[in-house]
Amino acid sequence: MKVTTFIADDEPVARAGLRGMLRAFEWVEVVGEAGDGESAVQGIRALEPELVFLDVQMPGVLGTDVFRRIEHRPFVMFTTAYSEHAVTAFELGAVDYLLKPFGPARLAAAMERVRSSIGEPASADAVERLSGALAGGPITRLFVRVGSAIVPLAVERVSWFEADGDYVIAHAGASRHMLHLALSRLEQRLDAQKFTRVHRAHIVNLDHVRAFRPDDRGGLEAELVDGTRVPVSRARAQELRSAGR
Repeated sequence: MKVTTFIADDEPVARAGLRGMLRAFEWVEVVGEAGDGESAVQGIRALEPELVFLDVQMPGVLGTDVFRRIEHRPFVMFTTAYSEHAVTAFELGAVDYLLKPFGPARLAAAMERVRSSIGEPASADAVERLSGALAGGPITRLFVRVGSAIVPLAVERVSWFEADGDYVIAHAGASRHMLHLALSRLEQRLDAQKFTRVHRAHIVNLDHVRAFRPDDRGGLEAELVDGTRVPVSRARAQELRSAGR
């Protein structure tokens, strides 16, 4: 699963250059482009990309106004030659702000922010600044390390999450992936209809739960379809028992 991406810039050379640099990121797929503000609004509405590179100064409609006019909330990376637009960009919930001209190194740093925003927030401040961009709904994928690579992991494949200090371990089949965020932060970004916190240290995917069964201590455990048993807190066990009456 790749992150669908849209490029809006009135300079064809700039669009081509950015498109070329984005080829270095295997987890990105450019699905559309626009050369003016009105076309950008229409293209973004039609394609609903997850990431948008948005030039601030475009004919017809400014990039900041394009952002205000789109209904869904993608991750947005503003690009411009004018640094005074940076404050507005961040107030709107932009992931980052690229000051033209920028090269592969600066883009790589910005894309690290995108990756972190989707799966591995580096700090509470980053999460707060992205609150507007995340308002569109729960996350559908995480980004995890596999060897030296960063790869997307569909959230639906994760059977349960386990807190490990300041980190979270995502269990997906036989694989375990460490995420650089707190369990409470992750919980806020998951689909509450599918994922439930059963313990201060555990969140389970209800699609992977076979049953809630009594344990040897009179409590409850979540039995997953792969046979794993995840402890359920006493308070949560009482809620589950009450709901089942």
